[in-house]
Amino acid sequence: MSTEPAIETDGLVKAFGGKRAVDGVDLTVAAGAVYGLLGPNGAGKTTTVRMLATLLRPDGGRARVFGKDVVKDADAVRSRVSLTGQYASVDEDLTGLENLILLGRLLGHSKPAARERAGQLLEAFGLAEAADKQVKNYSGGMRRRIDIAASILNTPDLLFLDEPTTGLDPRSRNQVWDIVRAVVAQGTTVLLTTQYLDEADQLASRIAVIDHGKVIAEGTKGELKASVGSGAVHLRLRDAAQRPDAERVLAAALGAEVLLDADPVALTARVNGSGTQQGAAEQAARALAELARTGITVDNFALGQPSLDEVFLALTDKKGTAA
Repeated sequence: MSTEPAIETDGLVKAFGGKRAVDGVDLTVAAGAVYGLLGPNGAGKTTTVRMLATLLRPDGGRARVFGKDVVKDADAVRSRVSLTGQYASVDEDLTGLENLILLGRLLGHSKPAARERAGQLLEAFGLAEAADKQVKNYSGGMRRRIDIAASILNTPDLLFLDEPTTGLDPRSRNQVWDIVRAVVAQGTTVLLTTQYLDEADQLASRIAVIDHGKVIAEGTKGELKASVGSGAVHLRLRDAAQRPDAERVLAAALGAEVLLDADPVALTARVNGSGTQQGAAEQAARALAELARTGITVDNFALGQPSLDEVFLALTDKKGTAA
């Protein structure tokens, strides 16, 4: 089996009107898994994908897909990739079945073969009962599923999924996630861009965090979480009036910023503990004892690994979430 990366970029640059949307991106994406490109709106994720898919020409740097240059060997790259963008690309006036048959025919399938493949995908994606309905009458989740089905009529070696679950309800998001896992199980590499931290956590084996056109961190989920501390303390107090005092005590005991959750009795703080889980547990225990000594009652206490939300906030030094 070839160990050739699915994607390699070196100093990739793209500017619009003098502003660099992508500013020197270096990536190496191994074949056969989901690679997450995580960042807020405007971070440069979609522009990066469009260059890798040969839809935009880079202004600087190089990019290769399975060893083929995206500029010099664009046709060879296109023969191995497929792209599902942020918005449905199917014809809303056609039925789901008609869309897939049409695209199958455009891809060179005979009419019987296109119909057979369309039926297989509609069944696999839970759309068989809606096969004869116009796509304009589909729900948001159904539209995303038919769009992904259209992208894999011919199974690509590399599938770009650009924010595939934006605006979907939790059930529809889970359905799309299952489809992504099934596609990867068939051997396709997936480059997933998302602003949803839990989505990257669920699907991606490696993640690059991109902000203002630059990759600011890269690694496995565990590596990224470990980079901002060994753990995170989550507390729920009995009395919301004690939260200001609890924030002060925790900040002093842990030597870390304390985040005030939306819940008025909840607080969260990162724990370093000299970089080990045992050290983090000992530090958290001392903080809990200090809270008790000052008369602050804690109803619930948990020490866990930092979430990707906390990783993103620590890396970008921003308040709020990336979503």
